[in-house]
Amino acid sequence: MRSSPIWRLAPGQRLVHRCHDGECVLFNDLSGDTHLVDELTLGLLQALAEAPQSASALADGGADSPEPADPDTLAALDELLSSLAALYLVEAVPC
Repeated sequence: MRSSPIWRLAPGQRLVHRCHDGECVLFNDLSGDTHLVDELTLGLLQALAEAPQSASALADGGADSPEPADPDTLAALDELLSSLAALYLVEAVPC
């Protein structure tokens, strides 16, 4: 079984953003681009800014969550993290 990577906010990202009505404009410090993300995605980025985490840890909501996330949620989160990595917002922590 393949272990899931640990993700972190890309070094140099400051998460400069503005939100309105559930949508956030986020400035990418590394590329100079701006991205439109939802508040859930911004929250995920902020969680990764606090500490590197695996997708399963992010989906489980930390130690306070009573049950692990289902496989469909984990697959969607892995896809989102890969998309954010393609935008240079997050990266997998080298082992």
